[in-house]
Amino acid sequence: MDNLLIIGIAVVFLVIVIIAVILILWVIRTYNMLISYRELVRNAMAQIGAQIESRWDALSNLIEATKEYAEFESNTLVEVVKQRKQITQMSTVDDVEKDTASFSSAFSRLLAVAENYPDLKTSQVYINTMDSVNSYESNVRIARMSYNDTVTKLNREIQMFPTNIVAKIFGFNQEKYFESTDTKKEMPKWN
Repeated sequence: MDNLLIIGIAVVFLVIVIIAVILILWVIRTYNMLISYRELVRNAMAQIGAQIESRWDALSNLIEATKEYAEFESNTLVEVVKQRKQITQMSTVDDVEKDTASFSSAFSRLLAVAENYPDLKTSQVYINTMDSVNSYESNVRIARMSYNDTVTKLNREIQMFPTNIVAKIFGFNQEKYFESTDTKKEMPKWN
């Protein structure tokens, strides 16, 4: 009887150990999966930052092209470009939205300057740079869509049971999406 009791206790202990090991392995796998998704979100934000940087570079080229036509206006726009915030993988959707508003404001001012100087609008530098701005604007839009797709994967996992338990324990939070607004539903027409 004593041997049977010892064997029973050993079996129960072994089952508990096996369940604990399986649970620990599941937690590790789930944690690593959430880390992977979070890094994909950060990478997607970094891609947006790279496209935005290129877009600002194109705007800087346009500003250089306007200098010979309108020195005061181009100096004002150079200051706007200098004051902008760099978008990195740790930036938020709000940071990107603020950057986009700054870019749109500067770009609108530049277009207003170009309207006053017909020779500027017909210069090859202006035309080529406008094409670049349009291309980068399209790239930013695609990068935002990619970001939203990646955020969907992370947010879905964070909300689903039982992954949500691990997410809550380790402090994973849902990420914010880029929202479509009335002003963003169509591609901007800069020229």
